[in-house]
Amino acid sequence: MQYLERITIDPAICHGKPCVRGMRWPVEVVIDMLGSGMSITDILADHLELEREDIFACLNYAKLLVSGRLINEAA
Repeated sequence: MQYLERITIDPAICHGKPCVRGMRWPVEVVIDMLGSGMSITDILADHLELEREDIFACLNYAKLLVSGRLINEAA
């Protein structure tokens, strides 16, 4: 799946929630920013450690979850 290797799950980071590239950026926080109306450009400008592909990875991960596919490990 495209960009999915950017989503990591580590019990020592954010209580094992899916995160972006091992950083303390849970997928749910990125999705929340998008849902609140922030554009990708806004998010990237405010959070320089994130990359455009990270946001696409979060969207792809969320799509897989709501589609009913189970993901035990990403990457």
